[in-house]
Amino acid sequence: MVLRQFEYLVALARERHFGRAAEACHVTQPTLSAAIRQFEEELGAPIIERGHRFLGLTPQGKLALEHAQRVLAEVEDLRRGVEALDHGLSGRLRLGVIPTALPIVSHLTTPFFERYPRVTITVLSRTSQEIQRGVENFELDAGVTYLDNEPLERVRARPIYHEEYLFLTPIAGPYAERSAISWREAADASLCLLTPDMQNRRILDGIFRSVGATPKPSVETNSIFNLVSHAASGPWSAIVPRQLLQFFGLPERTRALELVEPTARRSVGFIVADRDPPDPIARNLMEMLLPPDIVGVIVPPRKAVR
Repeated sequence: MVLRQFEYLVALARERHFGRAAEACHVTQPTLSAAIRQFEEELGAPIIERGHRFLGLTPQGKLALEHAQRVLAEVEDLRRGVEALDHGLSGRLRLGVIPTALPIVSHLTTPFFERYPRVTITVLSRTSQEIQRGVENFELDAGVTYLDNEPLERVRARPIYHEEYLFLTPIAGPYAERSAISWREAADASLCLLTPDMQNRRILDGIFRSVGATPKPSVETNSIFNLVSHAASGPWSAIVPRQLLQFFGLPERTRALELVEPTARRSVGFIVADRDPPDPIARNLMEMLLPPDIVGVIVPPRKAVR
């Protein structure tokens, strides 16, 4: 077995197409197919479900994929470690970030880049489930995601801030003269919420259930910025993270109300794969000293958005 065979298998599992996998690996399709067949001969078992097109991996193939991902990650860690000893930390940081944390991610990547300028940073908007899978499959080096709402497995975590929620409503709407609204009342409003595949939405649904309410949103979106734009331009209200308004400001023609009964918050932080030795870039990200004002930037005083 050679590393290229592992690379081809990982690419094929990711692309689910022989031609696209070959293109991603910068080889011809016959070269990739021949390497996969040789891999199967060396293992003595089929790893590809064959048909007129790629149909998936066999159970043996799924096991081989897990080992291939682990081996390739260890090789990359070795390369990064040697490079760091010789020239300082370098390479690429692939960071998956939940949409609600995207407005503040520059406050995390900026100090990291200032300390490690030879590291190139790629920030990808991902759901919490995609981040978990990406870290497990070595497709992401680290993630910024919720820590305390749904179980996280085989990761190391570091809290960064607590996400709190506000009720963003049009100034011409029925709630604009108020300073606060209960979750039970908010459930009856004409709402724009994130789609159910987003953990933020599942968090909000859980809070609503805790007070015996079920919202029926008029608009659903997978964009955190669409929540704000709908509240600013239409008849809808939205439930948004407090730090979003602190970062971008309160939109014109809207007012932000405190959500009460209950007062809810969820922890957001870094996660990296739980393995030894850790990836050098991921380890330094987790150990990074955040700016002294990071808490004030991300979790602003309540009066800042009134």
